This record gives sequence, C-alpha cells and structure tokens, in this order.
Amino acid sequence: MSACGDGVVNEGGGTEQLNCSSDAQQHVEITQALKNVRLKADEPNSSGKLVLKTPKGTRDYHPYQMMLRRSMLDKIVSCFERHGAENIDTPVFELKDVLTGKYGEDSKLIYDLADQGGEILALRYDLTVPFARYLAMGKISNIKRYQIAKVYRRDNPAMTRGRYREFLQCDFDIAGQYDPMIPDVECAKIVDEILLSLDVGEFVIKVNHRKILDGLFEACGVPVEKFRSICSAVDKLDKSPWPEVKAEMIKEKGLSEEVADKIGEYVKLNGKDDLVEQLLSDPLISANKAAKEGLESMRLFLRYAELYSILPRVSFDMSLARGLDYYTGIIFESVLTGIQNLPKEEVSGKKKKKPPTKTNEGDDDGSLGIGSVAGGGRYDNLVGMFDAKGKSVPCVGVSIGVERLFSILEAKAIAEQRSLRTSATEVYVASAQKGLLEERMKLCQLLWENNVKAEQSYKGNPKLLAQLQFCEERCIPLAIVLGESEIQQGVVKLRDVVSRSEKTIKRDGLIDEIKNILRTRAQDSSS
Repeated sequence: MSACGDGVVNEGGGTEQLNCSSDAQQHVEITQALKNVRLKADEPNSSGKLVLKTPKGTRDYHPYQMMLRRSMLDKIVSCFERHGAENIDTPVFELKDVLTGKYGEDSKLIYDLADQGGEILALRYDLTVPFARYLAMGKISNIKRYQIAKVYRRDNPAMTRGRYREFLQCDFDIAGQYDPMIPDVECAKIVDEILLSLDVGEFVIKVNHRKILDGLFEACGVPVEKFRSICSAVDKLDKSPWPEVKAEMIKEKGLSEEVADKIGEYVKLNGKDDLVEQLLSDPLISANKAAKEGLESMRLFLRYAELYSILPRVSFDMSLARGLDYYTGIIFESVLTGIQNLPKEEVSGKKKKKPPTKTNEGDDDGSLGIGSVAGGGRYDNLVGMFDAKGKSVPCVGVSIGVERLFSILEAKAIAEQRSLRTSATEVYVASAQKGLLEERMKLCQLLWENNVKAEQSYKGNPKLLAQLQFCEERCIPLAIVLGESEIQQGVVKLRDVVSRSEKTIKRDGLIDEIKNILRTRAQDSSS
C-alpha cells in the first residue's frame, strides 16, 4: 500500500498524488490502467496481429539459394587468393563520425543507430571507409586484403534487380605506395576473371579518371566547389538520359545551360586509346593540367590492360563518374551487356516443394534489370582523414556486386531447369530391410572419420524407396544400400543415384572406391 503523498505516473509523464483515503485497490487499478496503455502502444498493428514478413529491402535465403551463393562466393574468394589477398573483418557498425562526410550525397542513406547512452553509432554503408579506418588505426601502410560482409543502405530497394537495404559486399583492395597503374589494372583484371568464371554473359569494364573529370569540369567553367555535386549528376547517366541529367545540373546544381552543354559534348564519348589521343589533341582539354595528367595515366592503364589480356572488354567511358567523394584517380565499373530482362517469376526462386520468397510491395517493377555488377577506384586521401598527422596511404580497390550477380545466376539456373542442390552430402547410407539402424550408424561413422560427407534417415526402419527418392530429390550422387546378406558377406552395394546402377564393394575398399569416384567426377565437372 502506498503511503500518503506517494505519486503514480500519469499518461503525460507527470505524477498524480494519491489521496490519503485511497486504498491499495485503487492504486492497483491505476497502475494496471497505465500498463494497458503502454501495452496498446507497443502492439505491432491495430488488430494486434503480428505480420510475418522481412523488413523492406531484405530477404531470406533458402537452402538451395545458399548453395548457389556459396558456389559463387567460392569462385570469388579463389580469385582473390590467387592474387595474394589476405582476409580481414571489421565491425558491422562504426562510430558515426567515421562514416559521415565520406559519401557525398549518399550520406543520407546511412542507417543511424539509436543512442544507447554511450557512443553515437551507425551501420556501415560500405567496406571501404571501415577499411581506411582499420589502416589508420593499425598504422598499416601496406596490405592486399579482401573482405566479404554485409552492409546497410536506406536506399529504395528493387529486389529482383539485386538492390537491397541489407546486402553482401565483396571487396578487394591494395594499399601502399607503388608505381602508377600497376595495382589499378590488377583490380580490373580481378573483375574480369571473376565475371568470366561465373559465366554471366558478355560484359564491359568501364574506366575513367577523376583528374580527367575534374579537368573537364574546370575547363568547361564549373566552380571548384561544385565539382563533386556535378560528378554525382554525371554518375546518373547510366540510369537517366542526358536531358534529365542536364536539367538537374541547371535547376538543382545551379549551372548555366552553356556550361552544361559543354559538359554534355564530352560525357557522351567512349573508346580506348583512340579516345585518349582525341582528348589530348582537344585544345580545351589538353590545356588543363589535371585533365592531361589523367589522360596520360589512362594511356598507361590501357597499355597494361592489353598485357593482361583484358583490353577487349575495357572501355574508356567519359560518362563514368562514381559519385562517392573519396575517389581521387582511376575509377571503374563493370556492366553486363548480354543480360536479357526476365520476368519476376523466373527469379523469385519459386519451385515445387520450395517455400516462396516473400518480397514487399513496391520493391520492384517485376523484371530483372541489372545495373553495374562491380565498381571501384583509387582513393589516396581517405586513410589520411583518420590519421592525427594526416598521413595518407594510397589505396585502390574494387567491390563485386554479389547480390546482383546472384540474381542473374539464380534466374539462369531456374530458366535452364537445373536441379539446385541444398546440401553437400556425397553419400547416403540406406538400408533395404528392418533392424539395420545400428549397422547404418557404423557405416556413417566410418564415412565421417574418413572425411566423406554422409547422412542417413533418422527413422529406425525407413522404406528403401523413400530413402532412394530422398537421394534423387536432394541430388546426392552416391548411396550405400545395406542388407542382411551384404552384412554377412562383408560387402555393401554402392549405387549411382543418377544412373541407378549398382556394384558390390568390399567394406575394406569402400572408402577408396568412394573417393576415387568423387575425385573423377570433380575432375570431369571442372574440365
């Protein structure tokens, strides 16, 4: 019971004094009423029913999708490691001050975290800025690293196009003071190798240089303080026609129509060495020091690209701008040129006996329209922004758009009606008769201790047909069929699940036989 003068909190957050004549029951009723108000405010919706859906811009991945993603990531990691990269990881959230001021107009897409009475934090927007913080904090001046982790952006999602608010990034970066364009062209080489290995069709690696763009803007009469905002406008040319970009430059960025038209003459150009020579002979561009330095660097880049056999798929494209503020030199972006638009149903992952992937209304327009699948560039000053003495570590890197690539690979697998495995099981241990559970368990133990991926039914006496159907549905390549007669003879029947052919194998030679079969199949699939 409350003493005379004690208070209870009212709905407005203040207190009301209890009358001395009030009894304990009145206090309980008031407290319960206030609790009901709070509970009602916390209900997920007016009906009180929880709506089961993923947040907008996110998705679940089913087992068959995860197997496809794992295969894709294995090829990407293999490429990174073939080029000598080391793996690191960083926190999923950073101090907000670390992230702000690094992304230009895209800074508004950063997810802020609520203040928990401590540090002001935000979810990471990309892996590049955290990597620069990692270098500055650890006083690291040389490293070749890769990182695969989720990042978060408050973007307008388009699910079937692989654009999400939570998504995986795959980054490769080279940090250190090296001779011009040697690390830069290797980043483009890595993009080329990955896209070829994933077999996603024809593609082009667009390249440009920030010095060329800045020199162009200066020569055309753009004020220095507007370079980055105009760069962000030019960056939209892959999604919007020139008249829309021009209108943004004039109405939103404050450029004159004459200056915008001058820029428009150049950002429509693309080529290779021929474009470099054309611009070097252009009086307006060649008279600008920054532009001339950028063109000389581009000439060297294209020369190295030819040595690495990637030049046929490289295009010097003046419309490529990449709006992020931290780029200082070469920039590149890879776009698929052979992808066809596919209807939404073909990329949703829906198959018989598979759970549907729930998306959110308004997330996309129902077609697969893929934008860039890789992008990056040189950022020589970013690390210095975190160093107390302003010490810079030159860096260049590339990010692989794994979500967009996965959308393509999933659509391709479903369109080709390929069976998608959901596990890596190599051998299924089956019994042909009742009472053989312990014998199956002994065989599983033998396979596991010899590093063979194996499983069995969790029923004591499963039907043989059901076990074999399970193997076929899960695309398990081999099955061991065990019966009373096989146990007495010290043998097993090894079944090829696809061809349904069987052969009798002695138990002491079973492991070698299985590994030989699996090794041969692996060699055949890779050739």
